[in-house]
Amino acid sequence: MAAISLSVSTVKPLGDRVLIKVSDAEEKTAGGILLPDTAKEKPQIGEIVQVGSGKRNDDGSVQAMEVKAGDKVLYSKYAGTEIKLGADDYVLLREQDILATLA
Repeated sequence: MAAISLSVSTVKPLGDRVLIKVSDAEEKTAGGILLPDTAKEKPQIGEIVQVGSGKRNDDGSVQAMEVKAGDKVLYSKYAGTEIKLGADDYVLLREQDILATLA
């Protein structure tokens, strides 16, 4: 099987899906204790890199996305599909799995 090299610009989400660049996990606790890799929690915050065209309704019309590229968001902990592009981690998930936008 041949290996495929992908970049962020070649990945375009379909429908109501978004591609999110995952923020780095916390390196230490509030008290200053350094965390080993096994104790770090999975991050739930990231920045939207790409958005799909929107959800298709029953009548065939497309419902516009509420989020856009560049928004910082909080998403469900175990939602979506994790993707590694280059050295960065991304998650591809549905718009409904986004819990909130962050200011």
